[in-house]
Amino acid sequence: MKSGLDDIRWIDLPAVTDDRGTLTAVEGMVDIPFTINRIFYMHHVSADRGGHAHRDTDQVVIGISGRHVIEVRDATRSLRFVLDNPDRGLYLPRMTFTTLLDFSVDAVSLVLASTHYDRSRSIRTFPEYLAVLNAGQA
Repeated sequence: MKSGLDDIRWIDLPAVTDDRGTLTAVEGMVDIPFTINRIFYMHHVSADRGGHAHRDTDQVVIGISGRHVIEVRDATRSLRFVLDNPDRGLYLPRMTFTTLLDFSVDAVSLVLASTHYDRSRSIRTFPEYLAVLNAGQA
C-alpha cells in the first residue's frame, strides 16, 4: 500500500472579489476531486490535532482564518504545509498520516471530507499506520 504523499497538492479555490469583499465558493466534483459528505471546522485550538490517517477518506483542508501548519508523513518522508490563505486548500488523499499544529490564536481550519465519520476506519497511531503500509492493507 502506498502512502498518499505524492498525491498531496494545493487546490486554488475560485474567489470573486469586488468592493464588498471576497466570496469563495467550493463545489464537490467541480473545485475538489470528490463529493463532499462531511464538513467540519476547528477553532480556538489549544493543542495539536489529527495524528492519524484515514483508510478511505479524502480531504481538503482550508485555512479560513489565521495560520496553521499541516505535517504529513509516510515511512520515509515528512512534509509541512502552511495554511494561511482562505482561497486555496490542501488536498489530502486517503492513507495520509496527518498532524495539524502551530495554530495561531485566530486560526480557523475548515475540512471537507469525502466520507461520513467512522472512527473504526481511521488509523490512530503512527506505528499502526506503518504496519498497515507495510502489510499493503488499507
